[in-house]
Amino acid sequence: MLTGVGRSIGIGAGIARQLAQAGWDVAFTYWTPYDARMAWGIEPDAADSIAGTLAERGAKTVAMEADLAAPETPERVFNEVERRLGRITALVMCHCESVDSGLLDTTLESFDRHFAVNARATWLLIREYGRRFRGPRGTGRVISLTSDHTVGNLPYGASKGALDRITLAAAHELAHLGITANVINPGPVDTGWMSDDVREHILRRTPLERLGTPQDTAHLVAFLCSPQGQWVNGQLLKSNGGFTA
Repeated sequence: MLTGVGRSIGIGAGIARQLAQAGWDVAFTYWTPYDARMAWGIEPDAADSIAGTLAERGAKTVAMEADLAAPETPERVFNEVERRLGRITALVMCHCESVDSGLLDTTLESFDRHFAVNARATWLLIREYGRRFRGPRGTGRVISLTSDHTVGNLPYGASKGALDRITLAAAHELAHLGITANVINPGPVDTGWMSDDVREHILRRTPLERLGTPQDTAHLVAFLCSPQGQWVNGQLLKSNGGFTA
């Protein structure tokens, strides 16, 4: 199951397509009101389009609109996915709340919403997954996407830091179930939010002299979800082309 798959050019959609290509069935969530608040706006029929692409690759798929700021949402999502696809083997969390603001101008409402979506929902999703997991030992996977951006983006960066700790705790606390848990920092990936100045800045700092793509992250997620990725556990992996080197 993937969360945060609301746009066809997003990282979540790229991961969904790669997992479908690798033979996985894919359930995913999206939340249109978030896109409506952002500069890129709503992509009409994105969920249907993504689901259709996954089906073309042979995957059974379920798309659910879900507000992860609501604490009852993870249980509802798991119930629906299990009813339609069966037990969930891998949980990949790409959802986020991300609104630029700093130390002096962040509102209480924004701060609380960031932590509700990025931290609390991650905990509740992992908890629901751990309580229900019944797969063979060594097959379970928890993967979260994070960020180390903090300056001018306080609630996002702070709540992503909490997400890191929650996910890495799962590597130990769910070990008795044979579940691995890892965090991926994909670095700056161009999914339509970058200005020309931002693109130029990133290109100057990246040794490979190109921008990250959703496919870059998708390849790593697919590896971690595969049997070959089982020995990678409890890690915060930077997959950013050397941007922070």
